[in-house]
Amino acid sequence: MVEPDPATSECRLYGQILESIGEAVFTVDLEWRVTSFNAAAERLVGLDRSEAIGMRCRDVFRADVCHGRCPLKGTLEGGPPARDLRVTVLDRHMREVPVTISTAALRDASGRVVGGVEILRDISDVEALRRELHGQAIFEDIVGRSPPMRELFRVLPDVARSGATVLLQGPSGTGKELVARAIHRLSPRADRPFVQINCAALPDTLLESELFGHRKGAFTDAREDAPGRFAVADGGTLFLDEIAETSPSFQVKLLRAVQDGEIQPLGDRVARKVDVRLVAATNRDLSEMVRQRTFREDLYYRLRVVALDLPPLCDRREDIPLLAEHLLERVAIRRGRPVMGISPAALRVLYDYPFPGNVRELENAIERAVALTSGPSIQVGDLPPEIARWQPTRDPTSSERAFLAHAVEVDDVDLLAALEAHRWNRQDTARALGISRVTLWRRMKTAGLIP
Repeated sequence: MVEPDPATSECRLYGQILESIGEAVFTVDLEWRVTSFNAAAERLVGLDRSEAIGMRCRDVFRADVCHGRCPLKGTLEGGPPARDLRVTVLDRHMREVPVTISTAALRDASGRVVGGVEILRDISDVEALRRELHGQAIFEDIVGRSPPMRELFRVLPDVARSGATVLLQGPSGTGKELVARAIHRLSPRADRPFVQINCAALPDTLLESELFGHRKGAFTDAREDAPGRFAVADGGTLFLDEIAETSPSFQVKLLRAVQDGEIQPLGDRVARKVDVRLVAATNRDLSEMVRQRTFREDLYYRLRVVALDLPPLCDRREDIPLLAEHLLERVAIRRGRPVMGISPAALRVLYDYPFPGNVRELENAIERAVALTSGPSIQVGDLPPEIARWQPTRDPTSSERAFLAHAVEVDDVDLLAALEAHRWNRQDTARALGISRVTLWRRMKTAGLIP
């Protein structure tokens, strides 16, 4: 009988432990390529280990420290191991995930450094609670501190838990998809599928097939059975965007699915039950369409169990500096550009501009500015021409001037005073200044307070 190799058994045990723990763990070689990647790491960034292994770690996690002072690099170069350092990573869907990281060097039998290991702990729940306690203005990826957004944040958890059908109303570009996803993530269905469809993108015949599915031979190109979006979303949430663009004849078929919870695939004689929570969205006035008989009244009331209105950006101007800063952080990380901030003049232009395209237009403007700027911060000339040339039609009120003065860059004296008051603790300083740790890092870099 062959005795088991103790070393092999020990390695297998370590592997089982790494797969069972809740923290994400990965290792890299000296060229920063991922050499191992546990199950929690897969869940954290939404990337399979077969994809991650061999990639550079900065391309996997895209953390806010990857293009600055990397803690793991510092450890491998002889510095002390990092312990519970707060950073932000991006998952594969470009969502920000707050984590704490700890690092260590990996050495061979002779003591030579051959790589590194990093442990990441997802602190999204802790951060959500902290934001609630400190009145922060980011909730489930939705940004705002204006009264309409605070009211939305207040009711959203209860709406999500209720299971009721929701109708989201607001102009294009106001973030209706973000709200729909937030409703799903906050609901008891969060571990089930979130499926979406743009009802304006397809004619009736294709929309019916996409939603309800079809059987082989139901029409010319139906070469095999295909489940519809209702079936795929069974147990989860189905988001029907631009619901107002459907025809009255299609609305009759949708009504049956909504009120009876049944769908009938094209070419099938048998209906099947589905358990789907519906969230619909529109940028049109559905109540007016009901009066004009272009949208069915019975479907309207089925969809409008709970109605949430998303205001245009020009009706919540106080959110523009916060949104611009938030979008800048995301775009700069995604593009790998060390853009430090937005100049006071550029911020004033953004504040005055009416943004007919709402948040979507603001994001486009920030992305363009990051791509074009050659300096450490975004200037007026980096913005799209229609925004840069905009002439305000009114003078700012005294409260708006005070607000803008507070929203622009903190000057070096105030920044240094805040750091010293909080003993150079960046997390406490950022919280006191009402900015993120990434923004604080940028401003410290600009002021020459860090190399």
